[in-house]
Amino acid sequence: MARTILFNKPFDVLSQFTDRGTSGSKRRTLSDFIDIPGIYAAGRLDRDSEGLLVLTDDGKLQARIANPRHKTPKTYWAQVEGLPDEAALTALRAGVTLNDGATRPAQVRRIDQPPALWPRDPPIRQRQSVPDCWLEISISEGRNRQVRRMTAHVGHPTLRLIRAQVGHWHLGGLRPGDWRDA
Repeated sequence: MARTILFNKPFDVLSQFTDRGTSGSKRRTLSDFIDIPGIYAAGRLDRDSEGLLVLTDDGKLQARIANPRHKTPKTYWAQVEGLPDEAALTALRAGVTLNDGATRPAQVRRIDQPPALWPRDPPIRQRQSVPDCWLEISISEGRNRQVRRMTAHVGHPTLRLIRAQVGHWHLGGLRPGDWRDA
């Protein structure tokens, strides 16, 4: 019987069980939170991003989630600098051209701050003179830092990024560092 785990990855945690870095300083990894042998992350979530990470011992499921050809949708909450106008949102919806090529079209909408959102540690930088807002962005590919690069491309850098859903799995009430069986 395959096992699938849903984990709310905190900020500044690597999406792997060991730190292969050369910095000499020990960075937090999945092993600081999960002690289940034989499971692996299905896809990645950048160290400076938070939210849902699906882990499984089923190699076929892992490939289906992680491989862009399967087009598993991933939904993010992005706190961005500034207030994107309709032209910026339309560009994201149509797909933008990044240095590694055009992105697939995305589903994008402005949202209120997600309910029951936990504070980030450390907090994001706040500038009194520059407003910010939240976007919900759903993509079906998973390039390196894709959502961050997309929002920056339309002039609204991402300040905080939280993955809320992968396929039919969602964060639900998971707190940062907590996990549950799917």
